[in-house]
Amino acid sequence: MREFKLKGHIAMLGANTMWGLMSPIAKLVMTAGTVAPLIMTDFRIFGAAILFWITSFFMPKEHVPGRDLLLLAGAAMLGIVFNQGCFIFGVGLTSPGEASIITTTMPIWVMLLAAVILKEPITLKKCGGIVLGASGALLLVMTGGNSGLAGDNPTLGDILVLSAQLSYALYLTFYKNFIKKYSVVTLMKWMFTFASVAIIPVSIPVLAHTDWGNISPDEAGGIAYVVIGATFLAYIFVMIGQKNLRPTLVGMYNYVQPIVASLVGVYLGLDHFTPLKLGAVALIFGGVYLVTISKAAKTTTDPTA
Repeated sequence: MREFKLKGHIAMLGANTMWGLMSPIAKLVMTAGTVAPLIMTDFRIFGAAILFWITSFFMPKEHVPGRDLLLLAGAAMLGIVFNQGCFIFGVGLTSPGEASIITTTMPIWVMLLAAVILKEPITLKKCGGIVLGASGALLLVMTGGNSGLAGDNPTLGDILVLSAQLSYALYLTFYKNFIKKYSVVTLMKWMFTFASVAIIPVSIPVLAHTDWGNISPDEAGGIAYVVIGATFLAYIFVMIGQKNLRPTLVGMYNYVQPIVASLVGVYLGLDHFTPLKLGAVALIFGGVYLVTISKAAKTTTDPTA
């Protein structure tokens, strides 16, 4: 059981590390002006769908009945279309720093929704863990260097990023038990296929007017990272984490993203790693630890956790 939990923790750490890198990379690509936010979303969804279908050819075949396909279509809307679309559009309109601040609210939404929908108890340790994690994440963001990537409409951008967090929190909660029925690749290939179908109608005009020849090698590299790393691999990892950990604990790993953003800032010379930031990192992982303890206590009375 301990190894089983460890797999989930490692997977969520990997997923959120890649997502932490995605925000500044996607912002830099879109700032160049050639790749619109909708195009970036299309790359993520279409690219991941293709990669998951190719991967499925090398995996055991699984039959998915019609009722479950409908459920997967709903999962695709919450976990991919609304989540990715709102986040990419939001980052395009606001700054990466503000987007990082808003992502700290996601574990709170997950905890509240899990309590209402899954009857997962809100314990003192769980609340304390979320408060510690949020405090550490906010401390990292507020003391970070200024990237200079301000947005054109921060208010709308912030609302869209918040909508992305709510959408993903709903996905984690509603589909916590359903996703255990199928393999990661089967789930992802159908979810990204449904997401691709949903986004095609609104994408055609923008796709037709994009100057594809004007995309630079650096922008192409950024797009490749967003598709392969921050989407294909990250969604495999998060699905593994979702299969092994409770929704609240999965959401807690969102606090890893500001740590990654801070490290990127230090690497680029835009920020400095201080004792204050070290304390913020300790707060984040201390919060994760508290939520993990709370989950372990719950598992003793709930063998299906």
